[in-house]
Amino acid sequence: MEEKDQRKIHIRGIAYTVAAFTAWGILPLYWKALKQVPAGEILAHRIFWSFIFAAAALFIYGRRNEFISMLSIRSNRVYALLCAGLISANWFTYIWAVNAGHVVEASLGYYINPLFSVFLGVVVLKEKLNFWQVCSILLAAAGVAVITATYGRIPWIALILTLTFGIYGLVKKLAGIESLMGLTLETVVIAPAALGYIVFKQAAGTGNLGYSLSLAALLVFSGIVTGLPLLWFAKGAQIVPLSTVGLTQYLAPTITLFLGVFIFREPFTSVEAISFGLIWVALLIYSLSGMRWMYRLQPRLFKKAGM
Repeated sequence: MEEKDQRKIHIRGIAYTVAAFTAWGILPLYWKALKQVPAGEILAHRIFWSFIFAAAALFIYGRRNEFISMLSIRSNRVYALLCAGLISANWFTYIWAVNAGHVVEASLGYYINPLFSVFLGVVVLKEKLNFWQVCSILLAAAGVAVITATYGRIPWIALILTLTFGIYGLVKKLAGIESLMGLTLETVVIAPAALGYIVFKQAAGTGNLGYSLSLAALLVFSGIVTGLPLLWFAKGAQIVPLSTVGLTQYLAPTITLFLGVFIFREPFTSVEAISFGLIWVALLIYSLSGMRWMYRLQPRLFKKAGM
């Protein structure tokens, strides 16, 4: 393949990756448009229509038989149930947080998440960290501690988002199932319950599906706004280096933070500025931790220890 063609493919991969994280970053605008709908009902619609979208995509790509085969394996069904529980808790918390005016704290959760994933890699997968990676995790922990100590409360929204999505990512890594197939498996096991809840709400006269055409469209298209960025991410991740994907992922919480402060006018105090500042420095250090010049800067004691 010619260098020019390789460059085009690389640019296309970056475009897919940026599009995915940008879409995830602006999702609060979508959930705000559904503010009149209870978070539980939005979640039910998101689960059900995500399954419809993912199943349709598998059918279009000719992977229906592969899906049936994977669903017949017991370990995959256990994986699907576990992931379904984790992602449902994550989605519900995020939707509720956005519509309850906690967009800034929600963005904090997704800033912390990459470093929590690194922590899980060390504890569960026995991966090794160098000196600067250890420093980055400690700085992120200090950022959370600042808010906790100053406000006298744990930032539970951020921590729930971090824990659920971090463990969800770990389970997916251990299972080794790619995004589209994973989304279909995860949603198929809870789609019947989600549909049952939607039908119950509609029958009781409290459902929002028939309230207006625009509201119904937003609820139905929640499956597309969930599934489409996953497809973009999967395509991008196949092309661009993992380091590029790692840096690009901070685009989503940054956009979300800006929306919370400048669009939704949520308060951003000096305490939050200090906390976010510590986490941003932690992310910068972690992003640079693999550089050779960073290795030369680390203390000699840690070099001898192999860190």
